[in-house]
Amino acid sequence: MNWDDLRYFLAVARQRTLGATGKNLQVDGTTVGRRISRLEENLGFSLFEITPVGHILTSAGEALLEHAEDAERAILGASEALTGEQSRFAGTVRLSLSEGFASWVLSPRLAEFSALHPDISLEIVTTNGFLSPSKREADIAIMLARPRRGPLIAQKLSDYGLGLFAAKNFVKTGGTPSSIKDIHNFPLIGYLPDFIYAEELRYLSEIDPALIPQKCSTSINIQRSMCAAGLGLAVLPYFMTQKDSLLVHILPKQIAIRRSFWIVVHRDLRAVGRIKAVTDWLMQISVMGIK
Repeated sequence: MNWDDLRYFLAVARQRTLGATGKNLQVDGTTVGRRISRLEENLGFSLFEITPVGHILTSAGEALLEHAEDAERAILGASEALTGEQSRFAGTVRLSLSEGFASWVLSPRLAEFSALHPDISLEIVTTNGFLSPSKREADIAIMLARPRRGPLIAQKLSDYGLGLFAAKNFVKTGGTPSSIKDIHNFPLIGYLPDFIYAEELRYLSEIDPALIPQKCSTSINIQRSMCAAGLGLAVLPYFMTQKDSLLVHILPKQIAIRRSFWIVVHRDLRAVGRIKAVTDWLMQISVMGIK
C-alpha cells in the first residue's frame, strides 16, 4: 500500500463522489474510480458502499480511514518540520447545523473563513434533524444538546437566548399580551409539532404547556418572516432579532429562554487538521455572533 493510493481514498471519503474528488485532485472521475478499485483489490475488501448520496465508507473503510489519516498527519508534520512553514489545511468538511445558526451566524462570515483556509471546502447541511458524526454522516455537527453516547467529542460552543417577538405593525393594531396567561388570546407562530426533531425546540410548551401555534413551519427563518409580516407572536433567538428594528420584544422579564449550541466531532477526527481548523474558527465566531 502506498501513500498515493491512500490519498485518493481519503479524497473520496471526504468528497463522497468520484466527480467531486476528481475535480479536487485535478483528474477525471474514472481515474479516481480505477485507483479506488485497485486499492480495494489489493486489500481484498470493499471500502465504499455506493448510495444515492454518494460513496459511504464500509466498516472496513472506516477502519482504514483512521490509519490513512494518521499517515496524512505524519506526512504533513514531516513537511512542516522540513520546510519550517505551517502546513496548509485542505479537503472537504461536511458541517451539519441548524438553519438559524447557518443563516445568521455562519453565512455572514464564510468569506472570512475562505480567506483563512482557501483549500478547505465546507459542505453546509441544514436538513431537519442533525446528521450523525458517529455514523460519519457529517464531519462536524452543531447540536442543541450534548450527545449522551457514541464515539464523539463534544464541547459547548455557546449559550444563547430566545424571547417572544411580534412585528411593530402587529402591536400597533392588536396590542400585546399583558401576562403569560394573556398570550392565549393572540395568534402564535411555531414549529409543526410532528416535525420537531429536538426537544430543545419546544419553546412554546416551556412558556405554557397549553400554548399551541396556529401558524407553523419547520423553518425558523419562515417563522421569523411570518412574525415580521404581522401574522402573530413567535419565539425567536436573539441572534436573529437583535438588529431588527421592526420587531418588538414581548414580555422580556417573564419570558427568557436559554439554550446551548454544542460542537460535536467523531473522536477519530478531532486531531485532523482541516477539522481542527473549522472547529477553532467556529469557536471564534460564536463569541462574536451569538447572544
